Amino acid sequence: MTTAEHEITGPVDLCLPDGRLNPDAVGWSRRPWQRTNLRGWGRTKRWEYWCVTTPTHLIALTVSDLDLFSLDAVYFLAFDDDAVTYEVERTSILPPRGVRLPDSITGVAGPDGTPGRSLAVGPERPTRGKVRVEIHAEPGGATRLRARCLTPDRRPLEADLVVAAPTGHETMNVVVPWDDRRFQFTSKQTALPASGTVRVGDEVYAFGTDTWATLDHGRGRWPRRITWNWGAASGMCGDHEVGLQFGGKWTAGTGSTENALCVDGRLSKLGGELEWTYDSTDFLKPWTVRTTDSDQVDVTFTPFHNRHAHTDAKLIANRADQCFGRYTGRIRTDDGETVEVDGLLGWAEEVDMRW
Repeated sequence: MTTAEHEITGPVDLCLPDGRLNPDAVGWSRRPWQRTNLRGWGRTKRWEYWCVTTPTHLIALTVSDLDLFSLDAVYFLAFDDDAVTYEVERTSILPPRGVRLPDSITGVAGPDGTPGRSLAVGPERPTRGKVRVEIHAEPGGATRLRARCLTPDRRPLEADLVVAAPTGHETMNVVVPWDDRRFQFTSKQTALPASGTVRVGDEVYAFGTDTWATLDHGRGRWPRRITWNWGAASGMCGDHEVGLQFGGKWTAGTGSTENALCVDGRLSKLGGELEWTYDSTDFLKPWTVRTTDSDQVDVTFTPFHNRHAHTDAKLIANRADQCFGRYTGRIRTDDGETVEVDGLLGWAEEVDMRW
């Protein structure tokens, strides 16, 4: 089923003065026009998630304020011929209001051309599993990502990366409304060129040629329990720069989707819910993702690693299976161009949250 989503082309407040969803904000846009003036406490969730990939290693940084607690995390994965050679994850959980995230998109130029506010969380010299993540707006709209933590074998991990902001590059921005008091604004930004290094002890991992960043910027007020699928990938497909952005489950019945293709910086919005097929008893089996109302997406995702997490602290619980792997298949842009996808590095996940 295709949704009839409204394209937003200018600045709009996400919320009305009383904190309820502004109906004028419901829709999608090619730039993050939505101003997330959230109010209230308890169901409000704010986060920045960046994942930067190369053909042989990747790093993901998370900073979040989930009202009930705050969290910042560093995840690093190295692999050779899709066999994992090194993996480390460090997470710090902070008390409520331990992180204060700005309403604007951090490090990304706003509609008026001014950069978003910068952000740093965590101790300057983190110890005992704590982490520090810094996100800074750079001149020209670029974003600088820095992180520090101590690995379990007590080696320092330090990341220093710069994500470019190509002129005219379009992104997937959408408001998903469950009702006028539960809603989410998400900005998914794929196929952003990046560069830098990650140092683990004495070993340096270069993020040079064929390095791509993806941003998941989220601001909203969420239901108590939710399940979602998310898939993304960025890289070169022949002569084309390609970004895949796929969502599922959490948007069903809302009239909105977060599905889009970004080819050579131009966004093709996918209005329908996608058909996800995978084995939830074995997430390392191949997945398929298809459009059901058109032939715009028909891809197979073959995982090589599952980043599995499960926590149950009564008030807060989650089960997450984030698989890293490669997409192969075919996509078609709005202007009718077909692009062959062959081994595009990315991820696909199923997450169940109670928060």
